[in-house]
Amino acid sequence: MSSPGMTLFYSPSSPFVRKVMVLLHETGQLDRVALQPVQATPTTADAELNRHNPAGKIPALRLADGNVLHDSRVILDYLDQQHVGEPLIPLQGSSRWRRLTLAALADAILDAAVLVRYETFLRPPEKRWEQWQQGQQAKIERALQQFENEAIAELACHFDIAAIGVACALGYLDLRQPQLGWRERFPQLADWYADVSQRPSMQATVPLA
Repeated sequence: MSSPGMTLFYSPSSPFVRKVMVLLHETGQLDRVALQPVQATPTTADAELNRHNPAGKIPALRLADGNVLHDSRVILDYLDQQHVGEPLIPLQGSSRWRRLTLAALADAILDAAVLVRYETFLRPPEKRWEQWQQGQQAKIERALQQFENEAIAELACHFDIAAIGVACALGYLDLRQPQLGWRERFPQLADWYADVSQRPSMQATVPLA
């Protein structure tokens, strides 16, 4: 067996990394990517990561030719063009823009949830801004409500880029905000997630605390 040609800078607790890992599982590309663990926070830099991605964020994907892709959306788009199965990102037309828009809304949940995590875990208690935190939580609630009201049928029809994003967002909320109780308020989303969370790709990538 040949050695992996790509390297993924990753942390198993990152929901953005998880999206990439789920896609690798779903498209049968795991053996093409070596994993390089990274321990980085907004206050603790990783020199190796920064050398490849000046933003200091994961995931970052180093290709066989040495070029590096970063931002999970860019990496997902690239990897989805490297397999022979059905694309997880529609190639053209209105379906492409709709699925990418749903995926972007899932990323908005993740962005807000990660910022809340930083605010409540990294920032000293005396410097925390409750109103700002509430604003981030409101973004999460609005996005969940839209998925509940307008997108359940679309999510259920195909486990693609949009569904992967939403599933990883819900998994991250369970990890970092178990007190949120989103299942009681969004029952259709809860039923959908109960089903897709049993997929082998989701089971294999359950985030670590």
